[in-house]
Amino acid sequence: MNLITTEIQGLLIIEPVVHGDSRGYFLESFNSRDFQEATGISAPFVQDNESKSSYGVLRGLHYQKPPHAQSKLVRVVRGKVLDVAVDLRRNSPTYGKHVAVELSEDNHRQFYIPQGFAHGFVVLSKEAVFQYKCDAYYNPQSEGAIAWDDPTLAINWQIPHSDVILSPKDSSHPRLADTASPF
Repeated sequence: MNLITTEIQGLLIIEPVVHGDSRGYFLESFNSRDFQEATGISAPFVQDNESKSSYGVLRGLHYQKPPHAQSKLVRVVRGKVLDVAVDLRRNSPTYGKHVAVELSEDNHRQFYIPQGFAHGFVVLSKEAVFQYKCDAYYNPQSEGAIAWDDPTLAINWQIPHSDVILSPKDSSHPRLADTASPF
């Protein structure tokens, strides 16, 4: 695998080795030993999730509060998304900053997001199937989120705001300045 560091410590882009021929391709989407050797991270993933969404659906920016905080390894198996992680670690020099990565069925990239980040994505293709591994179980009482359109975050979601489709819940999250980060 090819490991790409980002401008925010802890956020990693992973490009798996893809073996292709006239029949199609094969890739190893996750290997615990290789992941730990490449990243130095021992992530005991305990839950896999998958969502299917259409163009413009924006999910996020979500996080789980301690003690149920989650690290995630995310990827797209069909379509294309813009995936975003926002640093919520109060003592971090990059607090409030974000990294945006295009994940697609064509580039096979994965994005590792450690605990201490809000996470979200928007679908850029007609539809997308999004998968993620989590190192802690989902706990509804530990949910937290920040507004996707917070002007202080200045996230370029790469689609017009008028095309964004939100759940009722995702349309009413507080801005970062109005959130007491638990990290």
